Amino acid sequence: MKDHTPPLPARYDEVADFYESMVSEAITEPPDTDVVRLVGPVAGRRLLDLACGHGRFARFFARQGARVVGIDLSRALLEKARAAERNAPLGITYVHADASAPETLTGESFDVVVCSFGLSDIDDLDGALATVARVLHPDGHFVFSLLHPCFPGWREDGSSSWQPGGGYYQEGWWLTEAPSSTLRRKVGATHRMLSTYLNTFIRHGLVLEEVAEPAFPAAWAAASPQKDPVPVFLAARCRRH
Repeated sequence: MKDHTPPLPARYDEVADFYESMVSEAITEPPDTDVVRLVGPVAGRRLLDLACGHGRFARFFARQGARVVGIDLSRALLEKARAAERNAPLGITYVHADASAPETLTGESFDVVVCSFGLSDIDDLDGALATVARVLHPDGHFVFSLLHPCFPGWREDGSSSWQPGGGYYQEGWWLTEAPSSTLRRKVGATHRMLSTYLNTFIRHGLVLEEVAEPAFPAAWAAASPQKDPVPVFLAARCRRH
């Protein structure tokens, strides 16, 4: 399986160390646990971790018996994933490529595709979902999580789906003005309306089977006790039609 080196560097190349330090290896909190539940048993199944980063979910599912391939645009994050694989082999293959490019993963087929919080970091959603639909085995499943597109945000650390002052209907990439210690101040995010996601799934024959709106972490509620609970995360499973 060949790398298809993207022509431009990834935004995460410059923040790979910071990203690795801020993301727990443990898969114990929602919405991660919702992703695992939606994926279901993986032993013996071929699984693609789309936008795999430094390989956190790839390692988790490999330990559950899946035959895992991870793909990411960031060479720096993949170097970390490959180093972990060398130190403790799990049989994971990592591919450096643009998931939205039509030549990516040509001829490959997977029972499951997983994308944990990666869709808002992918500029070409249509191209990425075309790849998902192309490589997904008939009746295979695509499971994803993301910051809820309808979440307006009420924290000062940049945890918001859309740009303050811009509003829900203003789609596109944006960079938060939150403190510089936050990820979205470093790499930004692409906001898309929920209807944009759903209609793109439909165009590529990905039919929603189940949707989850996990509760936000208790620490978030404690930080802003005056705020009413609102959907912060979204996780879902699609079937290839």
